[in-house]
This record gives sequence, structure tokens and C-alpha cells, in this order.
Amino acid sequence: MDIKKYIERINYAGPVDPTFEVLSELQIMHLLHVPFENLDIHNNTKIDLTNLFDKIVVRKRGGFCYELNGLFYGLLKELGFKVKMVSARVYNDKKNYGAEFDHIALIVKIEDDTYVVDVGFGEFSSYPIKIALDKETIDPRGIFRIEIFNESYKVIKKKNTNGAFIPEYIFSEKERQLEDFYGMCNYHQTSRESHFTQNRICSLPTKNGRITLTGDTVKITENGKVKETQLSNGGQIRRALWNYFGIKL
Repeated sequence: MDIKKYIERINYAGPVDPTFEVLSELQIMHLLHVPFENLDIHNNTKIDLTNLFDKIVVRKRGGFCYELNGLFYGLLKELGFKVKMVSARVYNDKKNYGAEFDHIALIVKIEDDTYVVDVGFGEFSSYPIKIALDKETIDPRGIFRIEIFNESYKVIKKKNTNGAFIPEYIFSEKERQLEDFYGMCNYHQTSRESHFTQNRICSLPTKNGRITLTGDTVKITENGKVKETQLSNGGQIRRALWNYFGIKL
């Protein structure tokens, strides 16, 4: 992996020591510069988890969780962080959890503390979430809490506007390899049951909000104000992808 090119891709110019401060800055810069997107799925292009650097760094694309967290794992490993990939199961609109390997998350250990790190989950935390049970983590994107789910899993919850903590996903701390996620990666890009096959999505947080393309609609949220624009054809969609996300298909 070409570390220099990777950190240039995320516009990071600071130190690269394996510290919490560096980890936090790498995470937020990654989120701000690499879109969460499933465009390949809707462009009939198979997602290849063996060539992530070329897609995300060289071709300046984004990806979904297996791609984004899969490649970020490689960067953290190269920089000397104690990092591992873990399996997570996402809480869904049916009020249950997806299958094993539904989502890939990262766990990073720094000295005596352990953190959940995730650059591939859309609207999630800007910074690492410390695994400290039943304690609130205040983040620019919300308030999070990690609890015991059962003997195998912990659950990450996020406080909603009513003050209730709603599950995001459950995760095991058992270390996994990227190949372990191949099956579910294929499921999510081919199955009619996967929400990733339902609609085109490309999303990027900004310092004051978020820009999201869903289907043929661009939604820009800034300082709590929302503006939506309907796109009428493929040309407008391609221009929006370039203008807002720097993506050229």
C-alpha cells in the first residue's frame, strides 16, 4: 500500500504515529473525503474486495462498508495501529439484526483503551467510540453508548431526538479476515432483499451537515436547513456525482 497516496486522498497532512489523536483525525478526514456509495451495484459492476486501493485511492471513488473499512484497516495496520476487523449485524427497520458479516467494523486498541472505528456506515460517529460499557460518548454526529447485548455481542446505540437510545448494530470482538465477508458482500450487491440494491446512494458528511444523492434526488443539509433537488436524467446525475463528490463514472 502506498501510504503517501492514501493520506493525500483523504487530505491528511499530520503525524502518522499510532496515537488516539492521529486515529481520530484520520477517521474524520476519511469520512469527509471518501463517499459512502453503492454506485457499482447500480452500474452492473461487480464489487471486488481484492482491489480496493485502486478504486478508492487511485480512481477516487467511494464504497460501502466492506470496501471503506476494509481499506482503512490496511492503512491503520501499515501505520502500526493494533487493529482488527470484526463482524457486525445491523439493526434494521424490522427491529431485528442482520446476519453474521452483515457489516464490517474495526476495533483499535491504544494502550489500555479499545475503540470502535467505522468509516463505512453512513451517518455514524465522526470519531472513534471508546468501548466503555454504559457510558455516553459525545460526538459531533450524536451521542453514542455501548452496552452488553449477550455473551457474544455488544451493541452500539445512538440517542434519538426523543432522548431514547436506538441500536445501530451489534458486534463481536472476534477477529475476522476480509475473506470472511465475501459471501455477505456478494449478497448485498445481488439480493433483492438487500437495501443496497433498492436505490442508488452516494453520501458525504460536511463540516456543517451532509450531502446525499439517493436515486435521482440530491439532498443537502447545512446547519439544520435542508434543500432537495430532483434530477431529471442521467446527465444531471453524472454532473451531481462530479460536482458534489468528485466521482466520474
